[in-house]
Amino acid sequence: MKNIYFILKNIFKMLALISIILIAIFKIYLPIKTNNGEVITVPNLIGMNINDLNSFLEDRNLRYEILEDSSYSSDKLPYTVLYQNPSEGNKVKKNRKIYLTLNSVIPPKIKIPNIINGSVKNAQLILKSYDLKLGNIKYIPDLAMNAVLKMYVNGDSVSINDIVDKGTIIDLDVGDGLGNQTFFSPDLIGLSFEEAEFTIIGSGLRLGNVNYQDSAYIYIKSTDIIENLNNKVRILPGNVFKQFPESNIKVKIGRKIDLWVVRDTINGIY
Repeated sequence: MKNIYFILKNIFKMLALISIILIAIFKIYLPIKTNNGEVITVPNLIGMNINDLNSFLEDRNLRYEILEDSSYSSDKLPYTVLYQNPSEGNKVKKNRKIYLTLNSVIPPKIKIPNIINGSVKNAQLILKSYDLKLGNIKYIPDLAMNAVLKMYVNGDSVSINDIVDKGTIIDLDVGDGLGNQTFFSPDLIGLSFEEAEFTIIGSGLRLGNVNYQDSAYIYIKSTDIIENLNNKVRILPGNVFKQFPESNIKVKIGRKIDLWVVRDTINGIY
């Protein structure tokens, strides 16, 4: 019985010793050896100049290495950081190396994308995706409203697939939707509102503001040469008594015509 007790006692002693050794290894030796718990949060290096990296990272017990593969962004200055690995916010050990990609000094060449006949908004999105910049927009007479007609770089006309630097500013000629065609505005006085609207649209014009008034009169010059009087004529409800621009004024296609109409409550014109 004493032998069994002696054996068990020794076994417990050995297990206790092994436990102490394991605790010492995992809780004391390994943390010291691997600097466990001494982690550093990776700072944001994007946009930082290469000349500022040494002191900045040394103060934080970190190192860096610049990758040979460079990239380019027109929004960043040359020799500034574009990408980093590990990224900002990652936890790393002391003296960890951060791999960096710098912005190239010389912008790469790129072909001008096709934005002709597309909208200005679409052109802006496409140019941005190619790292090109939208410059001045000049509206010129053309029936294609808001459509890109021509492209320019530094005042010179350019075409699709011409080679330019990334970051180049592209100026645009854009259609105003009116065109160059001009004609005399129609006479709408005395017409019903529906007739006037039909005439406006049929003439390639657009209906502008519509103003209402309870009653109105116009004066029509007499054809009697002797009396030479102006006849006062009452405009019926629902009819036009004034327009702008007036009749027989030169206008362009797409011009808005404002109307003044006598209120007609019976037929719902008010």
